[in-house]
Amino acid sequence: MSRARSSRHGVLLVDKARGMSSHRVVAVARRALGTREIGHGGTLDPMATGLLVLGVGEGTKLLAHLSGQDKRYPAELRLGSTTDSLDADGSVIETAALPDLRDPERLSALAQALVGHQLQVPPVISAIKQQGVPLYARARRGEEVVPEPRPVTLHSLEVRVLAADTLQLQVHCGKGYYVRALARDLAQQLGSCGHLIALRRTASGSFDVAQAVAFETLERAASGDPAAREQLAQHLLSLPAAVAAWPSLVLDAEGCEDARQGRVVRQGHGLTDPWPAVGVELVALLSQESRLIALARSTERGLEVVRGFRYDS
Repeated sequence: MSRARSSRHGVLLVDKARGMSSHRVVAVARRALGTREIGHGGTLDPMATGLLVLGVGEGTKLLAHLSGQDKRYPAELRLGSTTDSLDADGSVIETAALPDLRDPERLSALAQALVGHQLQVPPVISAIKQQGVPLYARARRGEEVVPEPRPVTLHSLEVRVLAADTLQLQVHCGKGYYVRALARDLAQQLGSCGHLIALRRTASGSFDVAQAVAFETLERAASGDPAAREQLAQHLLSLPAAVAAWPSLVLDAEGCEDARQGRVVRQGHGLTDPWPAVGVELVALLSQESRLIALARSTERGLEVVRGFRYDS
């Protein structure tokens, strides 16, 4: 594999299959695209399926911003038992009687109590670090792990009874939210215990899993299949397309040069309207040739560059 800078830059959306890590998807994508300049924006657990956002080349610079966007998941919660990982991949560590799910108003009230800004205790089996060590590594070493609660946001939660021991969840959440922890907390609110048996990410920010390429296509491309590689090329979103849902501004030549040099872009160098209001955190700055030059925040001084992009193709 070439270690040279990638000649491709953008965002690739992949529909991850069940039973593989996000790291494996990145490894296969690196072989398929012939570059190591690939990363992902938001891990999916091995049990989970669905949308994994990959940055390629200069697209890796977008990942920190893309990973912070809202996400949507349908999930299934199995009641009456819980596992050490809070999902079906773990070992059962506790059982309890099944709750009575015949009162839809009670079920809805308990679910709605979890909506909003909350302090959530993350799963023990998670990549969150304490003193530089992931919690899952501490747990596997037999250490006592006590995760610290973290502020998270659950925008909405819909719950439907599928069976006496199974609930279907529709989750819309913010950055850093653990649906596995939601399964634990909702089951406890119902007077039982539980774990996820299915989880699928269907959306992340403006990206939808319907836009994603299948992992099987990624594997075929990695093995050299020309048709699969052509599919990948068609699915790779350009940098401007990847930020199309964000506020943007086309700059004149002087404004582009200021942005490339990391200087504040003053009002008067924008060729499109409106000039972003003060306080807007992420503005995509574009050239007249529709190339993404930089991301900026709008301040009283002007547009302050947060991240610049340099690519030849």
